[in-house]
Amino acid sequence: MSHANVPLDAKSAEALLMRFLSVEGVTGEEKAIAAAIEVALKGLGVPASAIRYDSANERIPLPTQTGNLYVDLQGTRPGPRLLFSTHLDTVPLCAGAKPRREGDKIVGDGTTALGGDNRTGCAVLVALVETLLKHKLPHPPITLLFTVREESGLHGARELMPADLKEAAMCFNVDGKLANELIIGAVGQENWDVEIIGKASHAGVAPDRGISALLVASIALTEAHRNGWFGKVVKGEHRGTSNPGVLSGKPGKPAGDATNVVTDLVHIKGEARSPDAKFATTICDGYREAFKKAQSEVKDADGNLAEVKFENRPSYPPFNLPVESPAVQRAKQAVKALGLESKTVFSNGGLDANWLVKHGVPTVTIGAGQYEIHTIKEYVDVPEFLQGCRLAVLLATID
Repeated sequence: MSHANVPLDAKSAEALLMRFLSVEGVTGEEKAIAAAIEVALKGLGVPASAIRYDSANERIPLPTQTGNLYVDLQGTRPGPRLLFSTHLDTVPLCAGAKPRREGDKIVGDGTTALGGDNRTGCAVLVALVETLLKHKLPHPPITLLFTVREESGLHGARELMPADLKEAAMCFNVDGKLANELIIGAVGQENWDVEIIGKASHAGVAPDRGISALLVASIALTEAHRNGWFGKVVKGEHRGTSNPGVLSGKPGKPAGDATNVVTDLVHIKGEARSPDAKFATTICDGYREAFKKAQSEVKDADGNLAEVKFENRPSYPPFNLPVESPAVQRAKQAVKALGLESKTVFSNGGLDANWLVKHGVPTVTIGAGQYEIHTIKEYVDVPEFLQGCRLAVLLATID
């Protein structure tokens, strides 16, 4: 089968996308969009017995309305099981999105993000089912996976039970821009956070009696920068990035209470990324040492130091599939059948694919028209979305 004879109902696929874009479902609040997808699938003739949810939401350490959604399609020809995945949630900026067609684009009203990330993926997977069933296309056993809380930490993919993937041989994850751009690897991430407990004092009457947690933080971040651990990190053959992204004080409050009080508490959350998990840890260690050095440089009049509590933990693992692997080769074959030239990409951002590979399923991520994601300028390129739909059909049906 080639692009020319992929029997996709473009109008139906576009209608699915518009319907899903209209359903609010920010990260952690995916119940409504999961229900909409379930209704659409049943309307296509998928039996209720083929649709299931897991209990990943009970293991996710953040409030989450529902578990991951799975759909199992029996094969109509022999072959290893294929997994197709996408995520249900959008970033909070998409709340209240009002999608509308504007030429070859679907856009919002300019006050919110649109939610193409990842309602495009949801629509691609349902359009795939519609095409397979309507045209009785031969295909091996297929499982669809719609994950929760991808945008807030890949939690749904992380907390799923590998047995629910039914020993799938490979996976195609829909979560990108271009159909011919095949993401076959991505960095891993390690999170760090530090709490600096200083001592309050009147900043005008007795500043020397205080210990400024803010000064400790400032010196530490400067030290990390000077030693090459801040931002883009290059150490010999090792590569990575880092960022201290959130600075706060007591729960729900900013760092510091007033300009006339020496700041006694600062909490910073940051991250480190690298294709090498060990090097991501090394970057965190660089920050740890920077805060340790800064701690020793800030004292009150009696020589007392701030207390510094630094912790780091893995967020998701890196992966990199060989170009020769069956999943990548199948993807390249399908893109060629679509009449396009494939391009393999290594991503500096995390994907559900990071965890799916960790769970034992080689995963290639494909695109379906997402542009300007996570911004109020977000839009969906409809022709590229339809290319993603056709590519999914080819991935499911090629020999």
